Amino acid sequence: DRPHRAAIASAHPLASAAGMQVLEDGGNAFDAAVAVSAALTVVAPYGAGLGGGGFWLLQRAEDRFETFVDGREKAPLAATADMYLDASGQPITKASRVGPLAAGVPGLPAGLVHIAETYGALPLSRSLEPAIRLARDGFPVWPRLRAGLVARRAILARSPAASETFLVDGTAPGLGDVIVQPRLAETLERIAAQGHDGFYRGAVAGALVEGARAAGGIWTLEDLETYQVVEREPIVATWRGTRALMAPPPSAGGVAMANIFQILSAYDLQRHSRVEQVHLVVEAMRRAFRDRALYLGDPDFVDVPVARLTHPFYAAGQRASIRLDRATPSDSLPGFKVVSGGGQTTHFSILDTAGNRVAGTQSLNSWFGCGYMEPTTGVMLNNEMDDFSVKPGVGNLYQLVGAQANAIAPGKRMLSSMSPTILESERGVAILGTPGGSRIISMVTLATLEWMNGADAETIVSLPRFHHQYLPDKLFHEPGAFGEEEAAALRALGHQLSEVSRLYGNMQVVTWDFKTGKVEAVSDFRGQGDAKVRVY
Repeated sequence: DRPHRAAIASAHPLASAAGMQVLEDGGNAFDAAVAVSAALTVVAPYGAGLGGGGFWLLQRAEDRFETFVDGREKAPLAATADMYLDASGQPITKASRVGPLAAGVPGLPAGLVHIAETYGALPLSRSLEPAIRLARDGFPVWPRLRAGLVARRAILARSPAASETFLVDGTAPGLGDVIVQPRLAETLERIAAQGHDGFYRGAVAGALVEGARAAGGIWTLEDLETYQVVEREPIVATWRGTRALMAPPPSAGGVAMANIFQILSAYDLQRHSRVEQVHLVVEAMRRAFRDRALYLGDPDFVDVPVARLTHPFYAAGQRASIRLDRATPSDSLPGFKVVSGGGQTTHFSILDTAGNRVAGTQSLNSWFGCGYMEPTTGVMLNNEMDDFSVKPGVGNLYQLVGAQANAIAPGKRMLSSMSPTILESERGVAILGTPGGSRIISMVTLATLEWMNGADAETIVSLPRFHHQYLPDKLFHEPGAFGEEEAAALRALGHQLSEVSRLYGNMQVVTWDFKTGKVEAVSDFRGQGDAKVRVY
C-alpha cells in the first residue's frame, strides 16, 4: 500500500521546503534526503555541515530493501591514541574540541553523493540546487542560530572566515539579518558537478588540507582521497508487535535501544505506576550505557559483540540485578570508574508517496564544531574527535566515558549516539530521531515506548524527557518532567535526580497510520523546525 502523501519534518522550514520541492520535481524520498541534508548545512550551520558527518537509515518500499548509510567522520591517518594527552598522560584542556586538530575527516559530502547516485531518481545537481541557492542568496538569521552564534562567539572570532561569515563586528547579528555564504555555494556547486571528487579531490580537498594544517590540524590529501561511506546492516529488534529498524555501530543507538527493549520485555509496564515505569526504564538505560562504554566502537576496527548484547539471554542476566524497590548504584556494576571528576546535531524524517522512508541525523558535534572555517571553501570543520575515548574512563563533552573499543586509531570512525530510527507495526510507521548528544538514545527510546502505547506524533514529540547514561550516576530530567511526589518517590528509591537547565532535543517525527491512511509530521516545539504533509 502507498500513503499517497509525502511528509517531511526537519529542523528548519527552508530545509523542509527544499525536500518538498525535490519531491514535486519527481524525486523520491532519497533525493529529498539529499536536499534536506544539504539545505541544513547552510541554514543550520551550528549543527550540520559539509565538514561533518551523518547517518541515513533508508527503507525502499518496492522491494522492502533497507540499509544504513554510514557517513561518519574518520580519524586522520596521522592520529594517535594519545594525541590529546600531555606528557604526564592527562587530557589537554579543549584539545579535542577546539581548532582543526579536533576535526575528523568529513563524511557528509560522500554520503550525499552516494545516496543520490545509488538510490535517487534525480541528478545530484538537482537535489543540491536548493542548498546552493540558499548559500548564494542568503537566508535570515533565526532564533536558534542566533543563540548558537551568541554562545560560540568567542570561538568563531578566532577563525577569520567564520567571523566574517557569521559575526558583525565581532558580535552575533540580529534576528532577520541575512547571512550569505558564497564560498560554501561554490563548494556545493563543485560537488554537484563533480560528485565525490568535487570535495575529496582537487581544489576543495587541497584548500581544506592546507587550511586545516595551517591552523594546527593534521589532515592530509590522502585522508580525503581515501574516504568512503560504508553501507551497513541495520539493527532490528521486535517487541510488543513493533519492528524497530535502528542504527548499527559505529552508532551506539541501535544496540543500546535493542538491549533496553529486551530488558524491559519481561515487565508489563502498563501495570506499573508511573514511578515504577521510570525506575525500570532508568535501570535498563543504566545497563545499556554501561555496555556502550565498555564494548562499542567502529566495527571495522574492533569486534563489537552485537549479537550477544542484543540477545534475550543477555538481557535476562542484566535484568537479574534489577530491584523494584531500589536503584542500582552504577559503581556496583562490573565496569570501570570515572578517572576525572551539550552539543549540536540535527535530524530529519521523510516519507514519500510511494512509501519510501528516510531517517537522517547529521552533526558537527558541538555548536559550530571546532569553530574553524576554511576560508576559500566556506566549510566549517567538526570536532567529532572528542567522541573517541581520549583516555579510558575520562568523560567527553557529554560526560560519556569509553574504553579501548573506542580509542583513537588512524582511519577509525568514532562512536556516535546519533540514532535515526524507523518503527513499523500493524498500526503503521513512525520515522524519528533527534539531536541531543548522549541524550539522543534515551529520547528515541522514550518516544518509541510511547508510540508502542498508541501515542500520536504530537504526543511523542511533546513527551517530558529523562535520561540516565550509567556515569555520572544521575537521573537527568527536563524541568517539570516529574511532579513533586514522583520526584520524592524516585529519590526514595535511591535515584539522584538532576534537573537540566532547559528543555532539550529537537525531535522530528513522521507517522503513517495504515488503517486510516493518515500521515502526520511533527517538528519539536523545543526547536524552530518545520513539518510538512502534502497530497500528490
